Amino acid sequence: MTPTIALLHGPNLNMLGRRPSQHYGTLTLPELEAQVRAWGDERGMRVGTFQTNHEGAFLEHVHGLAGAVDGAIVNPGAWTHYQYSIRDALEVMGVPFVEVHLSDVDAREDFRKVSVVRDIALATVKGKGPDGYREALDILKAELSA
Repeated sequence: MTPTIALLHGPNLNMLGRRPSQHYGTLTLPELEAQVRAWGDERGMRVGTFQTNHEGAFLEHVHGLAGAVDGAIVNPGAWTHYQYSIRDALEVMGVPFVEVHLSDVDAREDFRKVSVVRDIALATVKGKGPDGYREALDILKAELSA
């Protein structure tokens, strides 16, 4: 059976390619999603994608994933630092997920050092740019194969 992985992006990640490249690189979100889907294919995983700037839409989408996916890669964007409703939805989703950030959030502004989802995530990958998503797929593959 092919594992299904949800790739979830929060606010402002639809602006990749226009955000400061020193933190976020130069790929657009569609380019990043295509790359992650290709890496998933290489690992025998099917990757579905979702991005929104609206908290309620994100919550509803995550609620709908319970029982429908085997794992997730989540870049909550700014919600990482304060949005407990996102944390609760990810917890209810009931599957292992990896928190991913393109930049090294712990080396940036103080407020970015806080993650309200880290304690329930399988792992956190930060500061590795797009390659962090490949690492997240490898972490999930190992977890789902165990």
